[in-house]
Amino acid sequence: VQLQASGGGLVQAGGSLRLSCTASGSAFNINYMGWYRQAPGKERELVAGIGNGGTPNYANSVKGRFTVSRDNAKNAVYLQMNRLKPEDTAVYYCNVELRESDYEGGYEYPEFWGQGTQVTVSS
Repeated sequence: VQLQASGGGLVQAGGSLRLSCTASGSAFNINYMGWYRQAPGKERELVAGIGNGGTPNYANSVKGRFTVSRDNAKNAVYLQMNRLKPEDTAVYYCNVELRESDYEGGYEYPEFWGQGTQVTVSS
């Protein structure tokens, strides 16, 4: 599975950006699609994600400002980021989790990561 992310850039505080990520290759049975970010000197953290049920989850710091969505037909996940703040500055990574049979009656959940896209918010 290959993930191609795009949409990062430089924006002033209060502005907006939209990130896109498309999965290709053996991207069957996608269970969860999401976005993580990592700021300098900090650990990678979940920003937002959405499972097959369609209910999104968000980090508290982005609730009300960011919206995650997915297009199953395109194997794509999007992150609309509004009212951006300088503290949103980070490298953003898309993440895809598959759900595959382990052939023993259970499932495995392999994860894949995109290459990261830089988002910089100036004050």
